[in-house]
Amino acid sequence: MEKLEVVLENGRGEVQLFLDEQKAGKMDIAVAGDKLTVYHTEVDPQFEGKGFGRLLLQRMVAYARENGLQVIPLCSYVLAQFKRRPDEYQDIWSPNA
Repeated sequence: MEKLEVVLENGRGEVQLFLDEQKAGKMDIAVAGDKLTVYHTEVDPQFEGKGFGRLLLQRMVAYARENGLQVIPLCSYVLAQFKRRPDEYQDIWSPNA
């Protein structure tokens, strides 16, 4: 069973993905004011190809919307997803930040 959680301390942290109590992936983030910056997304090699990157993305997007944050996608994976589906993310994407 997958478990996703956002862990922040002093504005920096991760979106974490656990699979049966084992950390399967993470997304490095920071929050300052109304901006959420995504730096890196990583899925453990043994869990690649199972859609876990997409789960991390969905949790980050939900967190941004729940908290009224604009996303600055410095992570190449997140930026690629935002560019692929701009209409889906237009409400939270801050491309000029």
